[in-house]
Amino acid sequence: MFLVTGATGGLGQRVVRQLRSRDLPVRAFVQLTSRYGELEQRGAEIFVGDLLQERDIQKACQGVRYVISAHGSNASNRGNAQTLDYRANIDLIDAAKAAGVEHFVFVSVLGSDRGYEDAPVFKAKWAVERYLQSSGLNYTILRPSGFASNLLPLAEQFQRTGIYLLIGDPQARSSIVSTDDLARIVLESATLADAKNQILPVGGAEILERGDIPKIFGRIFEREAIVVNPPLFLLDAVRTGLGFVDSESQKALGTLRTLLANEFFCTPTETERLETLFSFKLETLESFIRRYISR
Repeated sequence: MFLVTGATGGLGQRVVRQLRSRDLPVRAFVQLTSRYGELEQRGAEIFVGDLLQERDIQKACQGVRYVISAHGSNASNRGNAQTLDYRANIDLIDAAKAAGVEHFVFVSVLGSDRGYEDAPVFKAKWAVERYLQSSGLNYTILRPSGFASNLLPLAEQFQRTGIYLLIGDPQARSSIVSTDDLARIVLESATLADAKNQILPVGGAEILERGDIPKIFGRIFEREAIVVNPPLFLLDAVRTGLGFVDSESQKALGTLRTLLANEFFCTPTETERLETLFSFKLETLESFIRRYISR
């Protein structure tokens, strides 16, 4: 039995789908208010619980062989980096160990080890990585770059308007990973001997400049891109203003600023190693967007 947290998220949902397509048993940890009907129809066992409650985590881990931690804090849930990205994962690791789980797959973030002090999510992921490594559990830590699925709403907006908002340096590089490829890597890491006790950076098939993304959209939709490129200091001004009224939102914007101000890409050697390890070729961003937009 696999346990997947964040099972209704962009990554977790794909992991559950792929597990069920292979006829593997999976328990999907979901919130009561989330949309989990599709997962239930695919044959997933639904566990309705709260990752902020240690007792729920302990119950969810009973009878489980593999744990996949694919949850995280975002605007659609009530947790933050401290409660969801850090505390819930610590509780999940402890519960997995107590339940005799064979392997724990943790989805971290590329750059977690760089010491970004102003990015709560990065700090939380890094602390969880270290805790997991010292837990005694067999593990795989995956450090993905940006998810291609996060760009789908921007692609749909571009299709309607031709406008692309690009904050910061257009030449900053990234290797955006197909979320379907990442889901496959996540589930196969749980049972692949060569992934045991490994930390793997995960990127896409190519290194792109951020300014390449609107060009890709332009090719897909056959229209000229109108790129709006405000400087990063405007985000800093917003953060400063938020600090007077909402300190939690100000902290969360620290993670966004880190993502916008730095480069996150895998080297060709890292990409080649990933393709060799998991025996498939990674998908390009353009291919991913075309597949979903044509549906």
